[in-house]
Formats: sequence, C-alpha cells, structure tokens
Amino acid sequence: MKWFKRKLYKWVSEIEQEKHSNQGYMIDEVRPIPIPSNSALCDKEPVLHFRVFSAVGGRVVEFKHHDEKTDRSTVTTYIINEDDDFGETIKKISTMEMLK
Repeated sequence: MKWFKRKLYKWVSEIEQEKHSNQGYMIDEVRPIPIPSNSALCDKEPVLHFRVFSAVGGRVVEFKHHDEKTDRSTVTTYIINEDDDFGETIKKISTMEMLK
C-alpha cells in the first residue's frame, strides 16, 4: 500500500510542477522574503494570549498580556463555572482584556 501512496504523491507533485511551470516559475524557486527589522509588522498591535484549563466545577482561563512600552507581562486568571455559557463568558472576558 505504501508503494501506491508514493506513486500517487509523485504523480500529484508532477502535475503541480507542470501547472506552476506554465506560470513562469518553479516550486523549487520560491523562497521566503526577508523582512527588515525596522519595518512595521502586523504583530505590533496588542496581543492577548490565553490558556484554558479544566477544573472541578468549571474551567480556569488565564490571560497573558505583554506591554512593549514598560516591558512587563501581566497575567490575569478567571474562573468560569460549569453552569455559565463558556463562549459568552470568553467573549466578555476577552473584550474586557482588550480594553485594558
């Protein structure tokens, strides 16, 4: 069965190379473009990282925010009960965190 998968992969790869060669470039020639360090990147906006842990009777949500100006990280922990709607609660918490 492995031989069939290899053969199929080879056929598909050849077809893809033929498609791209008609467009004037080869797949092997595509390389990432280096981005200068002083350019404006999209990740300069405030970024929230959060983790969700299961707990007895609900879930624990931990938000982490890094402030570039002061070079400090803040961690805020929330507890969501089993009875609460998880999606609605996460939406409210993330909105509050983004406004901080």
